[in-house]
Amino acid sequence: MTETNFAPDPRDRKPFFFHDTLLRKSIVGILRAAFLAVMDLRIAGLAHLPSDGGVIVACNHVTNFDVFPMQLSLPRPIFYMGKAELFKNPIADAVFRRMGAFPVSREKKDEWAYNHALKVLAHRQTLGMFPEGTRSKGRGLGVAKTGAARLAIEAGAPIVPMAIVGSDQFFQRLPRRARVAVSLLAPIQPYPGETPLALTDRLMFTLAAALPVEMRGVYAELPKGFGG
Repeated sequence: MTETNFAPDPRDRKPFFFHDTLLRKSIVGILRAAFLAVMDLRIAGLAHLPSDGGVIVACNHVTNFDVFPMQLSLPRPIFYMGKAELFKNPIADAVFRRMGAFPVSREKKDEWAYNHALKVLAHRQTLGMFPEGTRSKGRGLGVAKTGAARLAIEAGAPIVPMAIVGSDQFFQRLPRRARVAVSLLAPIQPYPGETPLALTDRLMFTLAAALPVEMRGVYAELPKGFGG
């Protein structure tokens, strides 16, 4: 009988945090004050966010700035996947981990990051995700990956769709502030036996309906017979 030895993931040797650290509170406070100077944030549907328990907030992704209105609009800390390249610098790595972020490899299927996301939900925290996986850069919603749906099904967690409009206008209207609208939609619960692909479609068509027509991309037209 041959034994198979699996090399431990080096990320397991580092501490990750599943609570709102003092550093995160301080940095979010500073960011909130800084972004008030460039952002007129309008929030709708905040009552749709559960006050407790594991939840996935799934958002459209236009620019790198989306993470700021996403977090600043919510009273709960958001825990994010971040591309592994952002964690290469030791100082950035330590700060991001204390901010609740964790690295994910985009070059291959990253089971470690998937399992860590499950831990976030098991700790009854808010997991922030961009289902498209990358920025649309004004081209409208792209085809979404099924990761958020897979996590929701396995963890039994609701998905709260979040639509952000206006984040691409940061710093382009100075000295006027960019108006950024954040809309939280009713939580989506996985149906019994629902596949990740079916749940992803249901999420994305719901999200698209809350966006301007020009931002709906591949989800602009609801397929005939689609139940939503």
